[in-house]
Amino acid sequence: MWLFSRKKKPRVSTAKYLQARYDAAQTTSENVRHWAMADGLSADASMTPEVRRTLRNRSRYEVANNSYAKGMILTMAGDCIGTGPRLQLQTNEQDNNRQVELDFERWAEKVDLASKLRAMRIAKATDGEAFALLVNNPNLNHEVKLDIRLIEAERVTIPNVKYYPDAVNSVDGVEFDAYGNITYYYVLKNHPGDFSAKLEDFDRVPVDAMIHWFRQERPEQHRGIPEITPALPLFAQLRRYTLAVLAAAETAADFAAVIYTDAPANGEAQPLEAMDVISLEKRMATVLADGWKLGQIKAEQPATSYPEFKREILGEIGRCLQIPVNIVTGDSSRHNYASGRLDHQVYYKALKIEQDHLALVVMDRIFNAWYREYSLERTVRSPEGLHLNQHALKQILQTPDSRLSTNWFWDGQEHVDPAKEANAQGTRITNLMTNLATEYARQGKDWEIELRQIAKERALMQELHLTPNVPEKPPDNGNEEVNNNDDNTQNQ
Repeated sequence: MWLFSRKKKPRVSTAKYLQARYDAAQTTSENVRHWAMADGLSADASMTPEVRRTLRNRSRYEVANNSYAKGMILTMAGDCIGTGPRLQLQTNEQDNNRQVELDFERWAEKVDLASKLRAMRIAKATDGEAFALLVNNPNLNHEVKLDIRLIEAERVTIPNVKYYPDAVNSVDGVEFDAYGNITYYYVLKNHPGDFSAKLEDFDRVPVDAMIHWFRQERPEQHRGIPEITPALPLFAQLRRYTLAVLAAAETAADFAAVIYTDAPANGEAQPLEAMDVISLEKRMATVLADGWKLGQIKAEQPATSYPEFKREILGEIGRCLQIPVNIVTGDSSRHNYASGRLDHQVYYKALKIEQDHLALVVMDRIFNAWYREYSLERTVRSPEGLHLNQHALKQILQTPDSRLSTNWFWDGQEHVDPAKEANAQGTRITNLMTNLATEYARQGKDWEIELRQIAKERALMQELHLTPNVPEKPPDNGNEEVNNNDDNTQNQ
């Protein structure tokens, strides 16, 4: 008797798998043109020298010829840099800190540091990046001969990489080592836009002598593009619309009147030559030909929607720079007290981030280079007349900069209502929610300098038997903020 084993058929799963799809990943006949320019290039490959050159030229042209673009860039640079940063050196030697701060401030005035920082901020927004060389200037009227020389982005490049074997691992004039650290910058001796420029003449500048400031938006990005790049098409649209409205208004204004007839073609109206011109004298009545009437063109330009369209475009332009529309237009008439302050808070937050990045990338680098030369100058020209030997000089030069703890103060932002801000500061200090250093920093001031000045003034007042008049505190009205808002509310 034979036993046969019957194999079981494999069980087929009847489970249905959910296939999730993204609508934005679908290419249809309706969106194919919209996504035609989307690519998968790397950051450096998408920002080729030719692309960045085109964006720089168009951005500079727009800023030079558009009053709104110019105003936004100047406002942003002025708010970010202001009158320049002020140093607070935080070491254990207080007297030495104060002396170094004063000497650095005096050197900053000699090299016009604040003006150069504002130019760097403008270049960062317009060109996409700012370059500054740390150079020696023997004609500088200061003991420290360090100077800051600004250069344009076009000069940092390699015309032809294949002729420079040392620059194989580089991105348009920026050379790296095997670990991705920047080692050298290739700087043309002349601007490529000069008539007598020679592209084969360049300097290989070490990274310690170059400051490169740009906004990194993608990983592995090594060069910057203009910050107003997304707004360039919008500027063109605003210009075209404004010119169209102006042309329509001028066309309507050029015609004082038109002569028309209600009679049909070949009717009873007296024949007149088409597009003929009839002179009208001032304050005089005139008689027209039989069957013809005199009428005026209605001045319907600019259209009522023109201000709204213009404001919407400017608001969209300001978003890529994180600037609210009332700062772009310089007009807050459509804002009330609360909405105006709320919009400014976003802008001030962006300024704070920009200033912190500037302090890290630019100011700390400048101060460390200045302090090294300053330390050498003070030691070599010491009051005792001692001169250091080569070993001592080498030890100072190799001293790590991390031992210096710096803090930078920038110009504070003025409050719309100083009285309310002063009362709020007093409340925060009384409740231990803040301190004098923080509150003075909001105004761009060094708390140690301010307190020493207050002590001097009070000592002198006591010496002269003067008593300051303390104003009475106004009554606290809980509805003050609400009333202020209502009084300043405008029609939206």
